[in-house]
Amino acid sequence: MGVATIITVMTLIQGANDYVENKIANLGTNVFQIAKTPFAATDFELFLKSMKYKRFEYADYVALTRRCNACGAVGASVTSQARIRAADIELQDVNVIGHTANMAAIDTRTVETGRYFTPSEDDRSAYVCLVGDAVRQQLFGGADVLNRTLRVANQEFTIIGTFEKIGSVLGQDADTFVIVPLNTYLRTRGSRASLTVNVQAREESQFEAAMDEARLVMRSQRQLKGNAPDDFFIGTKESYISLWKSISGAFFAVFILVSAISAFVGGIVIMNVMLVSVTERTKEIGIRRAVGATQTDIRRQFLLESVMQCVIGGAIGIGCGFLAAEAVRGLADFPVSVRTWVAVLGIVVSSVIGVFFGLYPAIRASRLDPVEALRADK
Repeated sequence: MGVATIITVMTLIQGANDYVENKIANLGTNVFQIAKTPFAATDFELFLKSMKYKRFEYADYVALTRRCNACGAVGASVTSQARIRAADIELQDVNVIGHTANMAAIDTRTVETGRYFTPSEDDRSAYVCLVGDAVRQQLFGGADVLNRTLRVANQEFTIIGTFEKIGSVLGQDADTFVIVPLNTYLRTRGSRASLTVNVQAREESQFEAAMDEARLVMRSQRQLKGNAPDDFFIGTKESYISLWKSISGAFFAVFILVSAISAFVGGIVIMNVMLVSVTERTKEIGIRRAVGATQTDIRRQFLLESVMQCVIGGAIGIGCGFLAAEAVRGLADFPVSVRTWVAVLGIVVSSVIGVFFGLYPAIRASRLDPVEALRADK
């Protein structure tokens, strides 16, 4: 049970780590984001404090575009939820995302059919949109949707493109979204929303310089002077991954503690079984000692039996652990990463348990007096 728990937890956490790196923190090595609230908040008081900060406006995006020399591409985005409708089918709580036209080069989503909207369409607040795969499937049955009409809230949009399927992110559908030009969003959804500024450095080697320059521009734009703390936050791929690993590490530590308790209890059971075995095989030990077996031979025999029991149990635990992880993936659509080294670790843990808890019974068996052992009834 201890090994099964360890295998299950390590398989799930390793899969989640890989998933986070590939899908959640997929900004790219030279992209960062700036917003008024933390991107990955662990301090609730800080989050509440940030809600009172000045919101990011379109003017901030324009200022950063003009004044950040190390920034290759600067885009802006904003998100809210709304109901969307096509014919007589309606979807609730769909993510409606406003993008500047150059987000096509920054965002990691891939256009599958059609095209992205142009800067001129954004400037004149055109009512065009691109949709995620889930929207296309649920509203149009997977049919060709280009140039078809979609109603977002109370406004009709013409679909000009679709995105490749992303799939679920930790059990949450990531394809239920609609992307519209930012100025269209601000006109229809309200201009009081705080933007998120997305920045791509000109070169990967200029990433740190771009962040420093963007920070200075934003402090100037927001009139922060001297030692006044920033009233905005910068998020990078590494910051997302670091936060996730700290969270997963805490879960891992808790489950390792549970696994250790299970392994310890299992080890005590093995030790008791071996002690009973020594008692029941006292005469056998005496006969072996009488025909020339040394204390080392007896000790090695019982220690090997203890290790073999644990290794067999560990192998069963490894199989159960992997099956449990696969079951979680199938039922909850949670990512799983099966690694050979995890199975090897399970065998090593089983062997260590077998040696540690089998040592005392083996020593006790080797120290039995041969004459007394031969007189035993069993």
